Amino acid sequence: MEEQKQGCSPSDCAGCAHAGSCGSKPADLREPANPFSHINKVIAVVSGKGGVGKSMVTASLARMMREQGFSVGILDADITGPSIPKMYGLHESAKGSEEGIFPCEAKDGTRIMSVNLLLENESDPVIWRGPVIAGVVKQFWTDVMWGELDYLFVDMPPGTGDVPLTVFQSLPVDGVVIVTSPQDLVQMIVEKAYHMAKQMNIPVLGIVENYSYLVCPDCGKKISVFGESHIDDIAAGLKVPVLGKMPIDPALAEVVEAERFYEMDNPYLKDAVNKL
Repeated sequence: MEEQKQGCSPSDCAGCAHAGSCGSKPADLREPANPFSHINKVIAVVSGKGGVGKSMVTASLARMMREQGFSVGILDADITGPSIPKMYGLHESAKGSEEGIFPCEAKDGTRIMSVNLLLENESDPVIWRGPVIAGVVKQFWTDVMWGELDYLFVDMPPGTGDVPLTVFQSLPVDGVVIVTSPQDLVQMIVEKAYHMAKQMNIPVLGIVENYSYLVCPDCGKKISVFGESHIDDIAAGLKVPVLGKMPIDPALAEVVEAERFYEMDNPYLKDAVNKL
């Protein structure tokens, strides 16, 4: 047997930078889905930092696929900052049976599971350590009866910590969409998310830039509020497509605040549909 790299144990290999080069073959840590779940594709939406509108992009992609006639679900893996249920106006508690947990269903038929749908009070903070949070996310895959779905979108927490690692190892993720914004350090932040996906052998489907610009309501001029965008150059360097550039659009914010995202049509991500 080939000698293993120093400091790397077999249990580490599935997620470390040495994966594929250690003497031992990385273990397959994927968990089986609930027996009542039949999911065609799992798409993870990630960001290297917080505050870039990742949940907005996740919900937008789900809405667009729903508008195309596909059956869609959203697994809200951002346990300490869940926002998906409120965007869709869901405030009830998820129900369950001996076979598992039923996801809640939005008015457009999107099936959603989030920790907010399990809390007694949705404003209660989730003060849990990383392994507990990661375990809950895993249960959203193994214990939730998603039914027949064409697409399951996973709204990930920012960064490259416990939860993204758990999702990439435990779920059969078919591809990743990276969300970013035109601010300083954006190249480093995008590359961190990109390289994590690559190390986990998950295809990067493309990049969405949010807060890309603001359209002046009087003259129609595009204003680069957060600086000039360099996302095209960054994407070209990584050899991945830009799936869309979303402006600061009050219409999107209004639908979110009104909790009616099930009515939203996001025209800025039309090109993304063909990549999913």
